[in-house]
Amino acid sequence: MIVITGAAGFIGSALAARLNEARFFDLVLVDDFSRDDKRRNHRDLICSERVDRREFFDWLERNESQVHFIFHLGARTNTTEQDRSIFDELNVNFSKRIWNACVKCGLPLVYASSAATYGNGEYGYSDDHACVNDLVPLNPYGESKNEFDKWALSQEKAGNAPYFWVGLKFFNVFGPNEFHKGRMASVVFHTYNQVQATGAMKLFRSHRPDFEDGSQARDFVYVKDLTEVCFFFMHHRKSSSNGLYNLGSGQARTFLDLAKATFKAMQREVDISFIDTPEDIRDNYQYFTEANLAKLRNIGYTRPFASLEDAVHDYIEQYLIPDRTWGSTTVDTPVKHGEEN
Repeated sequence: MIVITGAAGFIGSALAARLNEARFFDLVLVDDFSRDDKRRNHRDLICSERVDRREFFDWLERNESQVHFIFHLGARTNTTEQDRSIFDELNVNFSKRIWNACVKCGLPLVYASSAATYGNGEYGYSDDHACVNDLVPLNPYGESKNEFDKWALSQEKAGNAPYFWVGLKFFNVFGPNEFHKGRMASVVFHTYNQVQATGAMKLFRSHRPDFEDGSQARDFVYVKDLTEVCFFFMHHRKSSSNGLYNLGSGQARTFLDLAKATFKAMQREVDISFIDTPEDIRDNYQYFTEANLAKLRNIGYTRPFASLEDAVHDYIEQYLIPDRTWGSTTVDTPVKHGEEN
C-alpha cells in the first residue's frame, strides 16, 4: 500500500492520478473527505481505501505491515492565514506524528515543504541544510514549513529519523486539480477564468522600484513534473540521499510571461492591466524565487521539466477548457472555494 495524505487536495490527488496511470492501485487516500468542493478531485481515483485524517493513526496501527511508502502532502496552505495555531496543528504537529509513525513502523517518507521557507531570498534558494536555521519566512505558513524542516533535521541528527526521508520544497505549483483553492489557486487558473469572463487579465503591480509591473518572477512548476519527482523518490530510497530538496523548474519566469502564455494557449489577444497588490499580502509578497536544482540533479534525477509555455498549454487544453480534473472520467462544474491543497 502507498499512503497519500492530502489526497483530496491539489497535489495529493494529482500524485494519486499519476500513480494510477503507472498501474499503482493499492493506494490509501487520507484526507477530510467531507468537503464537497474537493470531491471531483478524488471520486474517480482507484484506491484500496479512503481514510479520514483524524482516524489515520489508528488505521496505521492496524495496517502498518501492509504499507510500503507514505507521501505526506496534506497541509494548510493559505499564505494569508495569520492564526498560527492552525498551522501548528496541521502543518507541524500532525507532520511530527507522521514522522514518528514512520520511524516506529520502519516506513519511508516523502513530505511537502515549501519555497515559502525562503522568504525574500536573503540567503538565496539553496536547499543546503546549513541554511535552514537562517531562513526568515514572510508569513505563518512559511514559518510552519520551516519549523518542521528544522525539527526533521534535528531528529535526523539525533538518530530518530525514517530510514529514508525526503522533504520537497515546492515552488509555485500549478496545474489540474487546483480548482477548489480559491484565492490561493495559480495565476494561470485565475487568468483563464478572468479572460473567459472579461477578455482581459489584471495582474498585481509592483510596489518596489527595482521591479517593473509584471516583472515579479517566480519559479513556476507544473504539477505533472512535481509528481514525476515524487515517483522518482518512491523508487530511489537511498538513505544517503535523505534530506531537503528544492522542487521547482529551476527557472524563474515573470507573471507577464505566465499571463501571455495563458492568452496564447486560449488563442486570445493579450489584454493585461495592473492593480494594486492587496494590502494583506503586500508586505509579505515574494518578488523573486528560483529553485537551485543541483542537489536533485546530483542524486540522479535527469528528467527535464516542461517549459512554462508547454505546461500552460497542456493545462488549458487538456483540463481547463474541457473542465476535467486529472484522474477524473467525469466532467461537471466545480465549486470554487477553499484554502487547502
